[in-house]
Amino acid sequence: MRRSLTLPRLREEDAVLRKASANGPDFLEALARGLAVIQAFGAGRRPMTLAEIARAVDLPRATARRALITLQALGHVDSDGRLFRLTPRVLTLAAAYLGSNGASTVLQPRLEALALELGVACSAAVLDGPDVVFIAYGRPTRMPSMSSMLGERLPGFCSALGRVLLGAMEDAALEAFLAGLSPQPVTPHTVLDVPAIRASILAARAEGFALVEQEAEQGFLSLAIPLTRFDGRVVAAVNIGCPAGGAGAKVRLLAMLPRLRDAAEEVSAQLV
Repeated sequence: MRRSLTLPRLREEDAVLRKASANGPDFLEALARGLAVIQAFGAGRRPMTLAEIARAVDLPRATARRALITLQALGHVDSDGRLFRLTPRVLTLAAAYLGSNGASTVLQPRLEALALELGVACSAAVLDGPDVVFIAYGRPTRMPSMSSMLGERLPGFCSALGRVLLGAMEDAALEAFLAGLSPQPVTPHTVLDVPAIRASILAARAEGFALVEQEAEQGFLSLAIPLTRFDGRVVAAVNIGCPAGGAGAKVRLLAMLPRLRDAAEEVSAQLV
């Protein structure tokens, strides 16, 4: 399931200018606004008019237009004169991260092999603010996927991957996250009670895994564990998932937990 994310306001009272004030003259507001314009396409994945883009990022039309013209000149945006769309060149931004991120490079082939071995979807993700972002993904078939999961986001508070990663936080950081949390329903099964969410995260920390059924993705059951690097620091989370199907599906995934842990241990020493 994909979420529509509302970007922060980009005017004097907004988060970007607060960051500018905090970071001083070296903070480039124009760059921040250009990146926000790129991200505006992520929610709907469709061409948008200038007015729609300006509204999505809460920028004046003239400011949004300058950002679009710049991105168009750089080849990241194309337009037919009315509608704007991202071009494939924007993928170079993601490729730069994936190519330089050791976890992604090591995990991708391992997750592909594990998905084929176990017959379930396998993925890895990292925390990005309140969300988890997928950095590697394997399907339980050799057929090419119609849509890549890389770069997709899920809310951290209600996903198995997120609960594992939040459980790896220091207590103070976790409490700060929970204090600022205003959980919204993602599916009809999403738990919204903050004390219950805290209990689930702490249980994931104590047990070393999180099992979540249909809270983040309707009809999907997910089992996640932390991925540590050579020094024991948690750098990502990996999970396996299958269609939700009551107790039988849970028993099936939990039976695969030892193999998932073995796979995580195999790559741990390669992560720096």
